[in-house]
Amino acid sequence: MSVRWETEGLQTVGIVCLVIMFLKLMHLLGLIDITETDSSDSDLELSTVRHQPEGLDQLQAQTKFTRKELQSLYRGFKNECPSGMVDEETFKSIYSQFFPQGDATTYAHFLFNAFDIDRNGSIRFEDFVIGLSVLLRGSVTEKLNWAFNLYDINKDGYITKEEMLAIMKSIYDMMGRYTYPCVRDDAPSEHVDKFFQKMDRNRDGVVTIEEFIETCQKDENIMNSMQLFENVI
Repeated sequence: MSVRWETEGLQTVGIVCLVIMFLKLMHLLGLIDITETDSSDSDLELSTVRHQPEGLDQLQAQTKFTRKELQSLYRGFKNECPSGMVDEETFKSIYSQFFPQGDATTYAHFLFNAFDIDRNGSIRFEDFVIGLSVLLRGSVTEKLNWAFNLYDINKDGYITKEEMLAIMKSIYDMMGRYTYPCVRDDAPSEHVDKFFQKMDRNRDGVVTIEEFIETCQKDENIMNSMQLFENVI
């Protein structure tokens, strides 16, 4: 497979599209498999895991998934993660299998942190399903807020050029030899300079959530990419 890295489309990949790989990964692992459940499976089964997730009613209120969808998601999550949690090293190992010709370690680290809501070093079922609900069923603003959180590496409420460059470099490293034509070493920096200038409207050296959302909403490529998340499950 090859990916043509066109300049105008890079921001689309950098902000949201590669999360689709995470969703495909979860599908292959059986974590995204929304099927009909029998009536006896009326609630989350909690007895066999070390971490017990929040009640089904509470998760249904926090997400846009139905009761049956949550049951199926939890059943798959429990099968693959008996402890009820996924640590970062496991996440990196699994995610890297998608990119054998590149190095996905750094991008997987950033993506893991975006899902690790309470910053405790593991992704619980609640973290997973709440993030998944935003990506698949959330409004455009909710999805862009999630993407902003991915780029805001130190979680201080701002995106710096250094943070944007770190994410972009991790994407190039992850794609490795899949990129065609081969990208120059300075390509990530050039792209970030261009796109950061576009986002940093008041030229104060950082991008706020308001600037991020406003810029993205005016970008046709990014708005079109939002539709990739619809109807995944």
